[in-house]
Amino acid sequence: MSHNDMRSLYQARLGAGSTSRVKRLTSLNCKTLRIALIAGTYQPEHCGVANYTACLKVALSQHNIQSVVLTTHTAAQIVNHPDVRGVVEDWRQIDLLPLVQAVHTTGADILHIQHAAGTYRFKRAIFLLPLLLRATGWRAPIVTTVHEYGWWEWRPKGVPPQLVEWLKVWGQQHQWWDREDGFLLTLSNAIITTNHDAETIILKRLPELTNRVYRIPIAANVEVALTDQDTARQLLRKKCNWSDETIIITFFGFLHPVKGLETLLPAFKQVQKMQPQARLLLVGGVESLALRGAEAKRYWERLHELVAELNLSQLVYLTGYVDAQTASHYLTGADIGVLPFNHGLTLKSGSLLTLLAHGLPVVATQAVSQNELSPDSLPIQLVPARNIEALASGLLKLLQNPAQRIQLGADGRTFSKNFNWQNIARSHLSVYARLTTLRV
Repeated sequence: MSHNDMRSLYQARLGAGSTSRVKRLTSLNCKTLRIALIAGTYQPEHCGVANYTACLKVALSQHNIQSVVLTTHTAAQIVNHPDVRGVVEDWRQIDLLPLVQAVHTTGADILHIQHAAGTYRFKRAIFLLPLLLRATGWRAPIVTTVHEYGWWEWRPKGVPPQLVEWLKVWGQQHQWWDREDGFLLTLSNAIITTNHDAETIILKRLPELTNRVYRIPIAANVEVALTDQDTARQLLRKKCNWSDETIIITFFGFLHPVKGLETLLPAFKQVQKMQPQARLLLVGGVESLALRGAEAKRYWERLHELVAELNLSQLVYLTGYVDAQTASHYLTGADIGVLPFNHGLTLKSGSLLTLLAHGLPVVATQAVSQNELSPDSLPIQLVPARNIEALASGLLKLLQNPAQRIQLGADGRTFSKNFNWQNIARSHLSVYARLTTLRV
């Protein structure tokens, strides 16, 4: 896939008439379009999907689209905003009735569900929501954004596995439900995916829904702050107590066991022996929906122990959680980005797009599927996952080639410009425009 192909990704699923549909939607004078967003959680600082939902809400508001978020009472209390309503205690079956009632009271023109299994604490009740809404008279369109798909399935306790499998296959063959998300996709009027892999699996399982599926890639999860690069470089090195001559390799994102940090640290040890001026900066916190409380604390301590075991305490700096502006300043002052994910990288990584937007040349791990990320389609340097020597070699190549760093950084910045919230909002408006006259 060429760079031009990737740049046209937004329009590929929306059709040639998307621009006119956006104009038609935004020119409606009878009333302002109102969207109800359902979010499993709404704590943007702890969850990438929640951050995505918050950014989408802001981007839509710039097009005069009103939206209200329906989420848990706990999340709403933390956010404390009038457009964020706590309507359920959790996502159990007993929470479905108040959720259905809340959706009806919004008076929304479109219901838009943001779905990733972990944000709903892997509870399955949300899969019944479209069915219950239709049964209780909801006639407005339903949109579901699928942030992840194809890696887990419903396995109810106390039901013979053979019967469950038969029901999954039978329902999917009739396009009544799918084996992973129940009625969530089959009863949605539009399905938005954020990445190639999820789209491919959905279309394979539910081919009759092809005309309902749209791919809208995500954007960087941290905007580039307006700051002078030389100043950012000096301040970052002062913060870490490093000399001005150091070259800083930076990881950005939540620090989780699946992010490949146990591969990165020993790989950096090898790099530092060959390039003594190299330093490693880990930008991001540990606490998130995927890693909570005591478990997060133990992993944070484990990372520090591993740094000490490798005798890297003066050469590696862990920032912990920082706000978006501080993170942007750190990335502006760095030299190389690294994302050594255990399962490889895809374009659903906001961390990748953030590094590219900051003009950093990136070394990242190759996913099993090469449909989205390959050396020919994206200006990054790819290496095998979970391979210390390969990661060290990739980093050394960039450290030893300043010209290549500059070129990759410039190409990455150009590439990332197409993945922004303005494009995301316009793509959503096009989908909404197709549905505004729909009643079922």
